[in-house]
Amino acid sequence: MNKTLVAISGGVDSSAALLILKNAGYDLHGVTMKLHSEKDIYENGCLTTKDIEDARNVCQKLGVSYEVVDFSNDFEKYVILPFISSYENGATPNPCIECNFHLKFDKLFEYGRAMGYENIATGHYARIEFDEKYGRKVLKKAAFTAKDQSYVLFRLSREQIEHTFFPLGNITKEKARELARDAGLDVSSKKESQDICFIPDGDYASFIEKYTKKAYPCGDFIRKDGKFLGKHKGIIRYTIGQRKGLGLALDHSMYVCKKDIEKNEVIIGDNEDLFSKELWADNVNLSAIDSIDTSMRLFAKIRYKQEEKAASVTMENGLLHVVFDEPQRAICKGQSVVLYDGDTVIGGGTICN
Repeated sequence: MNKTLVAISGGVDSSAALLILKNAGYDLHGVTMKLHSEKDIYENGCLTTKDIEDARNVCQKLGVSYEVVDFSNDFEKYVILPFISSYENGATPNPCIECNFHLKFDKLFEYGRAMGYENIATGHYARIEFDEKYGRKVLKKAAFTAKDQSYVLFRLSREQIEHTFFPLGNITKEKARELARDAGLDVSSKKESQDICFIPDGDYASFIEKYTKKAYPCGDFIRKDGKFLGKHKGIIRYTIGQRKGLGLALDHSMYVCKKDIEKNEVIIGDNEDLFSKELWADNVNLSAIDSIDTSMRLFAKIRYKQEEKAASVTMENGLLHVVFDEPQRAICKGQSVVLYDGDTVIGGGTICN
């Protein structure tokens, strides 16, 4: 019998994943990752006392053993502090990718193995299947792409792919709710979780200021031609492509095109100034293939809620070089570029230039 550790958050997705595996006869153990200290558990964030209660009740109803494991120190080290550092250095991070990489599929994976559970399962919408073309198990998009989460999972290693289950990969969100409802699970109507779990109100700049106890100095808004446009309220408050909330009196719509950390300047330009055809990425992970030795024709995705676009991809000195067929808007340093061959995730990296 497959011994599998299930990451359960108290939401409908992880609960439905647990239910599917339970009905399939797996030997399961449910674990909720505690990611915040007691004083930092947000009542609207990713882990509330109600979430823990819901997760425990689901496991109890399904006859699955359950525990809460404290990963708050790891979460601070691998997710929160890099998130803050990224904004301070002018980038736009994706903490969900770092959390999946460092917490769910590393720390939790190893925790389960120490307990004798060789596999891990989560409520992500993605698939893991053997692919004849690549001769191995690969990460693939969910069957129903409206909920596909393969983008935030691209850093899974080949070994992790061999020992990971995504029970929701072939069903819709509505079906997951239906399964939970039919099983009498109270979480069946629970709302979706937040995009950035530790910033439930979405005000990341205020979170950073509160967390660091630092004041980020005002600086200059500069037009691309060097003209002074006004004063900004701290460089961490702006992201590439931003139009709203600039507080400038302009005669037409303008956007954040660049941030100069050394000069503490935010460079403003027109919409067409946001487009570029190429990027470089580091922290490269390739899971479907061993290496990129010659130029490959693939599709590349530069943010979570965006369709992937055709591109030529090479590797030089350990970096991915992606050249799109058509210019892409607002390529952001710190975001991830994920490479696809059809539904198959080839790999990806963190945009660095």
